[in-house]
Amino acid sequence: MSATTIGLGVFALMLAMMALRVPIAAAMFIPGALGYWALTNDIALLNLLKGSAVARLTVYDLSVIPLFLLMGQFATQGGLSRALFKAAAAFVGHIRGGLGMAAVLAAAAFGAVCGSSVATSATISQVAYPEMKAHGYHGRLSTAVLATGGTLGILIPPSVPLVVYAILTEQNIAKLFAAALVPGLLAMAGYIAVIWFVCRRHPELATRSEPLPWSARLHALYGVWPIATIFVVVFGGIYGGWFTPTEGAAVGAIGTLIAGLAQRELGLEGIKRSFLGAAETSAMVFMIFLGADMMNSALALTQMPAQLASWVGGLAVPPLAIVAAVLVFYVILGCVMDELSMILLTIPVLFPAVMGLELWGLAPEAKAIWFGILVLMVVEVGLIAPPVGLNVYVVNSIAKDVPMSDTYRGVLAFLVSDFVRVMALLFFPVISLWLVGVLFT
Repeated sequence: MSATTIGLGVFALMLAMMALRVPIAAAMFIPGALGYWALTNDIALLNLLKGSAVARLTVYDLSVIPLFLLMGQFATQGGLSRALFKAAAAFVGHIRGGLGMAAVLAAAAFGAVCGSSVATSATISQVAYPEMKAHGYHGRLSTAVLATGGTLGILIPPSVPLVVYAILTEQNIAKLFAAALVPGLLAMAGYIAVIWFVCRRHPELATRSEPLPWSARLHALYGVWPIATIFVVVFGGIYGGWFTPTEGAAVGAIGTLIAGLAQRELGLEGIKRSFLGAAETSAMVFMIFLGADMMNSALALTQMPAQLASWVGGLAVPPLAIVAAVLVFYVILGCVMDELSMILLTIPVLFPAVMGLELWGLAPEAKAIWFGILVLMVVEVGLIAPPVGLNVYVVNSIAKDVPMSDTYRGVLAFLVSDFVRVMALLFFPVISLWLVGVLFT
């Protein structure tokens, strides 16, 4: 049996196991191990198993993941999301659809200290959905806004998927964070514009609130100073060269802990839940790492990544068309996989192929950063698009009175905004690279 045939069989078995709801880490690890064994022998497989886990889990850069997750957990348990939503609602709540816009603004601000889309959706939904429901917002609009706004948890730095991409492609984490900031803010602005447009076309979906006096607005704004301070300290320190992203994540985790304690929202039980939640999510991420490492080791032996890069380089089609096809592939893959699994499985295979293309005359590092932001923007679509849409499931587990089909209908308008943004990033790399040039030249 040829190596290519084995590689295709390994990939097919992985997809079959995913379809059978086998945990994603096992669905990658088991076919990968079988493929590696078929291509080598028992001893080689045992040697790989002996060293691969240690080699992966002792990478210092990976410690940034549990630290950012812990920072997000402290922010969640510490009630910081409530102050963010209250402040945003104080300024825009009187506009039709303003509470939805406030939820998006709060999600963006919370994403700046969280790094997880699911955590952002769940946290903001617990605060915002009861308020939107009490003010007569239609469930379709409310849940769609909350599911979509939650994606800002990975679009606004810090972003766990972006950290994983940086490690896999050996890129600078701080530069990728800088590159994601402007596209993330564009995503936020795009979602707010969609809410305004939908509410203008269908005013029955949302109501207006009475405008608050400026004294009340400023008082609500004062409540967000902890998050603003943490963001400035962490990212100012990273870009100012005072500490590395890993050290910045540690500073951020301590800062959110102190903020939660100072506001008397975070007690001993909340601290326990924070550490447990961060540990559980970190364990899941690292198990996926191990499964993807095994799968990619088997695929490397088949020479399929090198063959793919060579084949892509020889195609008589424009390089941008190839990148666009890769992005469409990610959208399709997002129907059955979560964002971390997609990145871990595909980047080692697709990244060399993309780096071999001539794209806008970009230097290798700029090309890698630009492509990473494109990938981040597209895997975000999988968090809200049917049939999986993990954020949709999370929000609907809180808004149990809204049919999931209604949420998916509401999400469609936001997917249009996503498409426009991805096309802009594809054709105008400067959107992603401008801030990197400002901060690192």
